[in-house]
Amino acid sequence: MVHYHFSSLRALLNEAALRTMRAVVHEGADHLPGATAEEGLDLLLSSLDAYSGDDPTSVLFTEAFLAAGRDEELHEALTRLLADFRDLLTDWMRAIGVPDPDTTARVFAAAVDGLMLHRPLDPSLTAESVVPVLRRLLAGAVEEQR
Repeated sequence: MVHYHFSSLRALLNEAALRTMRAVVHEGADHLPGATAEEGLDLLLSSLDAYSGDDPTSVLFTEAFLAAGRDEELHEALTRLLADFRDLLTDWMRAIGVPDPDTTARVFAAAVDGLMLHRPLDPSLTAESVVPVLRRLLAGAVEEQR
């Protein structure tokens, strides 16, 4: 049996979900070092266009976040994954001169999650429509810092 190496079927399912989620998170974020604000936004948000919001990966994200409210182990693992994503964002934002990169990264990560939650209801939330708005926000923050 496949779940022989896991303590329970739930543990197996959690690990499968986490592996998929890690891959998606690192899909764009691993390319951030050295990217400008514009390049970074394009990398992160263009990669999300592969997910319609009702595709299996998007559903997995939504269901995993909901399940984390009832499953402490999954909650802890998702918290670590989110912290890793925020750390990558923070490092990139610090490098491009965004003020208060820690808080900005937390808000940006939440915005990305929100976009993916809204996408099944509003398919127009594509990189093409969203990147210019977020670019203005980041550019304004960098200009304000100077």
